Amino acid sequence: MNFVKENFSSIFEEKKSKFIAYLFPISKFDDVMKSLKEEHPKARHHVYAYRYLNEFDQIVENSSDDGEPKGTSGKPSLNVLSGHDLINTAVIIVRYFGGVKLGTGGLVRAYSDAVNKVIDTATLFKYEKLLFKTIICEYSELSKIEYDLQQLDIQIKNKFFSQHVLLELESTKEKFQKLNEILPRHIKIK
Repeated sequence: MNFVKENFSSIFEEKKSKFIAYLFPISKFDDVMKSLKEEHPKARHHVYAYRYLNEFDQIVENSSDDGEPKGTSGKPSLNVLSGHDLINTAVIIVRYFGGVKLGTGGLVRAYSDAVNKVIDTATLFKYEKLLFKTIICEYSELSKIEYDLQQLDIQIKNKFFSQHVLLELESTKEKFQKLNEILPRHIKIK
């Protein structure tokens, strides 16, 4: 599975109609939709599709044709996201009508092409499920452990200092397993 971390856009034209596709993280959906409706008040349609993982690791999908004939824009856009195995990602396609009707097949192709084009310009990242763990160590061990964490690309989210040092960590299951192999025996990952 893949996802995007930032916003991307591209323009696709078909028979004088302009399709402006915006690809972005799902967390920004409401803000992006609001700003696009303000930025493009004369556009005929603001078609969208998105896919994200819920708290049960299930893929949730939704799309809207926004006034286009049923099934000609939102669903094809969603199919392109699905075909690229994108999650936690949304796309909004702003359409300016060019005066020439495209027909149902033409609309399906145009919206699909617009989404494919913006995905081609995007930087995709491989999705990895992140876990949160903690470790407790002595002050004297901290610099060595921080070095090991950096080498394994395990993020330190928080540090708490008291009698000991408590580190809150974020990473993948595989990286935590590697960390467990190199940590001193008395330090446990919880």
